[in-house]
Amino acid sequence: MPRRVITYFRTFLLRHLTPPRTFVLSFAGVIFIGGFLLWLPFSATKDHLTLVDALFSSASAVCVTGLVVIDIGKDLSLAGQIITMMLFQCGGLGIITFSVFFFHLMGRSVSFKGREIVQSTFLHTPRKDFQIILKSVLLSTLIIESFGTVLLFFRFSQDFSPGQAFYHSIYNAISAFNNCGYSLFSDNLIQYQSDVIVNITIMGLIVLGGIGFIVQHEVMSKMRNTRNRLSLHTKIVLATTGILVVGGAVLFYLFEKNNIIRDASWQSKVLISLFQSITPRTAGFNTVDIGQLTNDTILLLMTLMFIGASPGSTGGGIKTTSTALLFFVLWNRLKGQEEVSVFNRTIPRETITRAISIIFASAFSIALITSIVLLAGPKTNPSESRYLFVEYLFDTISAFGTVGLTMGITPKLSDLQKILIMIMMFVGRVGPLTLAFSLSIQASKKSIVYAEENIMVG
Repeated sequence: MPRRVITYFRTFLLRHLTPPRTFVLSFAGVIFIGGFLLWLPFSATKDHLTLVDALFSSASAVCVTGLVVIDIGKDLSLAGQIITMMLFQCGGLGIITFSVFFFHLMGRSVSFKGREIVQSTFLHTPRKDFQIILKSVLLSTLIIESFGTVLLFFRFSQDFSPGQAFYHSIYNAISAFNNCGYSLFSDNLIQYQSDVIVNITIMGLIVLGGIGFIVQHEVMSKMRNTRNRLSLHTKIVLATTGILVVGGAVLFYLFEKNNIIRDASWQSKVLISLFQSITPRTAGFNTVDIGQLTNDTILLLMTLMFIGASPGSTGGGIKTTSTALLFFVLWNRLKGQEEVSVFNRTIPRETITRAISIIFASAFSIALITSIVLLAGPKTNPSESRYLFVEYLFDTISAFGTVGLTMGITPKLSDLQKILIMIMMFVGRVGPLTLAFSLSIQASKKSIVYAEENIMVG
């Protein structure tokens, strides 16, 4: 009887655990495990966290978001802080990635499902050198995070003892590369807003983590051998990232030159503008008080957070490639062209449809969650509600983009609102379409094709 039951469950799991469901469940499982560990008394310095706060902190770490309802450096013990560091490292690379790698080290074969999940996570097209790419992902992660730790240690050793300096360095380096934004400093990185080493190191780690591992791999291969070709994906990611970083920095400076950076030195103005242009693209670190920014800058940050990082990276958002494809679609339509061509290559229509679907599903998710968060908030007069709406919208987009920036409302959220923001973080990390596919029932193929009929649009 037990053998029959085991066989039944095995068959049931193989039939119903599709790659999207496995991917989604792996993140959900780690979030609940992390939440339970953070809820235990040894993870807190004084009173243990409430269950909602523990789950929120775990979800924020696993989804590499960085939104906080507690002070990581003060409210969590050393054990709790190490747990969060492990959570955002697993969340950044994906628990399936580590599982597949350890199976490979033990000499065990990798299942087709595991291979498909990891390839869809890091690669734009399946490749035969899958194992080499996987090793490259983990090796490059170790090298980049170690290099960032060394640079930060060189600076933090001037402010802390060697042990504390190393701990702050490795925590912030891993957090930055995984685009999480968790920091042990109560003011995040505001105290280092004019420090060249800290700013350059953190920005470099954020960008490297945000462009995607396949882009890192192809760029390194190109540097070793100039005859190697960069894929269309890599070209679009690098071009879009460069435009967003430079354009965002210029706009931030123009919007804030008479406000928050008015009295700063030229060096500080450049560093602050660049940092605030890079960090909304899913990182969550900040060197200024976000709540003091102008309305123009808030809109700019929300736009950058919605776009997010690149596919196959540690970040969220609709991704740079989807944004670029939307622009290319509009541009080609204005020129009267049906096909979308970029860098002498034609983009498949299926890819265009998927990008537009992602953008629509993401915008709809943000609108829905923001509305519910607003309804679940305190009842105030219209003027206060309007200001709360901006803060709630900002936090919701920040959660979806797995960014972690906030105008200061996050710690004041009710338990219901925190749960809603958790859902938004989860959707942003796994992707709205992936989540939808994991919940959907596989439809049978229809043999009937109906006649076409046109409708008016636009």
